[in-house]
Amino acid sequence: MSTEKNLFTPIQLGAYELPNRVVMAPLTRNRAGEGNVPQPLNALYYQQRASAGLIISEASQISPQGQGYPATPGIHSAEQIAGWQQITQAVHARGGRIFLQLWHVGRISHPSLQPDGALPVAPSAVQPRGDAMTYEGMQPFVTPRALELDEIAGIVDQYRQAAKNALEAGFDGVEVHGANGYLLDQFLRDGTNHRTDAYGGPVENRARLLLEVTQAVVDVWGSDRVGVRLSPSSTFNDMTDSDPKATFGYAIQALNPLNLAYLHLLEPSESDLRHGGTAIPTKEFRSLYNGLLMVNWDYDRESGNRAIASGDADLVSYGKLFIANPDLPERFAKDAPLNEPNPDTFYGGGAEGYTDYPALAA
Repeated sequence: MSTEKNLFTPIQLGAYELPNRVVMAPLTRNRAGEGNVPQPLNALYYQQRASAGLIISEASQISPQGQGYPATPGIHSAEQIAGWQQITQAVHARGGRIFLQLWHVGRISHPSLQPDGALPVAPSAVQPRGDAMTYEGMQPFVTPRALELDEIAGIVDQYRQAAKNALEAGFDGVEVHGANGYLLDQFLRDGTNHRTDAYGGPVENRARLLLEVTQAVVDVWGSDRVGVRLSPSSTFNDMTDSDPKATFGYAIQALNPLNLAYLHLLEPSESDLRHGGTAIPTKEFRSLYNGLLMVNWDYDRESGNRAIASGDADLVSYGKLFIANPDLPERFAKDAPLNEPNPDTFYGGGAEGYTDYPALAA
């Protein structure tokens, strides 16, 4: 009998025994209701995908200030907590596990999305190139306001409270979103962090907010129910760093003492390389991290199995394939044909392209 591990080898992830290593990646779908409250349609969407070894929810803003896109769910109001409770109950009814991804977008917002039309906040007043998605259509990003030193503790408190809200909402754990050019990533990288105080300058300072936020969340949940997501090679949202290997190498090693449930890393993409990113395969960070490593970006069944069999990763998260295939683990197990995702329905709308992809049995 072969002892080689694959996507269907059970795994102990923190507090949980997972039946497989096929993880549903966090996927922004812009389908929250009024007040950014999750709806019954969202509950059906997640319940359909409960056969994943683990679901990581779409990114959810920790405060009104943390919002950067229309109709993204929050985790800061009583109504949002109640909306998420419908979802966690639906997933648990099918035997699934679901973590909530905690999100503050920082500068990747627009005054029209901010309370009282305020400027978005960031580590430094560095305007991103590109356009913000708003309720009035695409609009150019603005120059954000640099957070004052005495405001940063309040950001940490927002994460702590959001973690408590996620616990009340019935989640099995949380993932700290430190990737993709959002607030924690903006502090970590020197292309967006020009501060000269305790949160800027050397990497030890730039990583400080990520570590403080993660510790605050661990204080709520315990380390065995918390993950962190990072994107070392990503240029998404106009992100740069002068030495990403050193920056992320430090951050990853600094997370080790927290004994997290997992670290979630994004592989470099063709878009990253086109935009001047440094391609650092996640396996280069493998030796730096002591815990479980989850990887993401354009994996399929075969490449996912190879990553796990080789020891380069312990779990693989899937995005677009899970959008189009609610029963993705079953299809992988049977090597069955896959539904093709429709990018035109990824963001916004209703059931079309959301809950109407057929399962294999259909």
